[in-house]
Amino acid sequence: MIKKKNQLNRADYCHVILTFICILCVGVAQQADAQRSFTADSLSAAPGAVSLTQALEIALANNTQIQQALLSIEDADQQVRTAWSEVLPEVTGNANYTRNLEVPVNFLPEVVFNPEGDPNNLIPVAFGTDNNWTGGVTVSQTLFNGRAFVGVSTSQLFKTARAESLRVTAQQIVTRTRQAYYGVLIAKEQVRLQQAQIDRIKKNLDDAKAQLEEGFVDEYAVLQLEVQLSNIEPQLTQARYAVDDARRNLLNIMGLPVKLPLEVEGKLSTYDIQNTTADELVNSAIKRVDTITPIRLQADSLLFQKALEYRGDLRVLDVQQKLQQKQIKANRSRYFPSLTASYNLQYNASQAGSPVFFGTDDSRARSQAVMINFRLPIFDGFRRDANIQRSKIQLRQLKLQEYQAEQNARQEITTAEEDIREVYETAAARQKAIDQAQRGFERALLRYRNGLGSQQEVTDAQLQLRQAEINYAQMVFNYLSAKARYDLAIGLVPYVDQKPKAVKNDVESQ
Repeated sequence: MIKKKNQLNRADYCHVILTFICILCVGVAQQADAQRSFTADSLSAAPGAVSLTQALEIALANNTQIQQALLSIEDADQQVRTAWSEVLPEVTGNANYTRNLEVPVNFLPEVVFNPEGDPNNLIPVAFGTDNNWTGGVTVSQTLFNGRAFVGVSTSQLFKTARAESLRVTAQQIVTRTRQAYYGVLIAKEQVRLQQAQIDRIKKNLDDAKAQLEEGFVDEYAVLQLEVQLSNIEPQLTQARYAVDDARRNLLNIMGLPVKLPLEVEGKLSTYDIQNTTADELVNSAIKRVDTITPIRLQADSLLFQKALEYRGDLRVLDVQQKLQQKQIKANRSRYFPSLTASYNLQYNASQAGSPVFFGTDDSRARSQAVMINFRLPIFDGFRRDANIQRSKIQLRQLKLQEYQAEQNARQEITTAEEDIREVYETAAARQKAIDQAQRGFERALLRYRNGLGSQQEVTDAQLQLRQAEINYAQMVFNYLSAKARYDLAIGLVPYVDQKPKAVKNDVESQ
């Protein structure tokens, strides 16, 4: 599944990026004159906004960590070929031509040529000819080499380890993208709340100034509101910059330039965590990703055992232990002998005078040889035994890491489950607060229209409604973040281990 999702071909990759650029162009055209204009409408679902599913697809296709993990798999393929080269035949060809500008001369005693000659008299003798050719082919084959054979059996396991590392990276990128996406949405909700508070204070300030002119209040009442407004306006500025910071974080994870004007799709204040389908189109992509992996909030040992099978970090540690066991075998194989066979075909030629490269005469010769090389290591100090002991120590270290990783997995699953359970227990109260605030706002508005209330009551009721909505949005943010951590904790991450389609959410709470 992960290989199909991440190893996109160039056409799919370009299609995703071009689609995203088109979306951005629409958004830029409609927001060029008001990039920092945070109204209630623009914050919920700006035209051309990127959905969560699009953000995940772009992150999987464009994140540099994903690309590095894919390159590591390609590197593993080449290392597999390198391992096989240790047991395959090796063929070497050679050719050499030598032109003697002056033929080498050696001196021999005269008695070599004349038994009656003077032994102290040396005669110069030229060895060699003006032109010399040598060439041939050597073929060698490993018949037995324990370390090479272990390397071949280990190479595919090494590639499996790289594939599991890719899966772990993809799981982390998807989880980080989800959390960063939700972070942009909650930051925008904070802007809406701060803007509502400022609107309320400004309205109260206008009413106070009007009452001051009529003599109903003194200047101190107006000054209090002005001070309150001055204190809260910087909070709005901070909230706006927080949106920019959250957006840059999301763009960075998606592997895109951090200065791109990105808008996201979704509205946390209207997201229903209990329903398996989205009530609004703006939240449909978030709901689709949320419901891919079912939630089971029961202390089930079977769930934890499944998590141990699915979690990428534990699977990587398991493969690493198998690799370490192979390393122990490779170190032990250093005690075994090695056996190599080779065949050599050699041609030699010599010629005096001007060279004739393709001529034929009696100065050419051919030789052939077959060799068997047996090598038995007897003693090289304590290196081999030390390497074996070190490999065993590293294996025990991996087992300890696996034990600690299992404990961390249990803790992460339990924490995510408790966070989700806490949201479920408070969801009804948060929804009730919104309903009550909505009724209060409607009553205040009705009283104002009938002349029984003031504009300040309407503004206060509207602020209470905004506060209830932000509290609910914060609860939804906590749930979606906990759900992303839950999916990662159990090793079933959308778009990596689960197909990207809506699945009925199996919610079992105690």
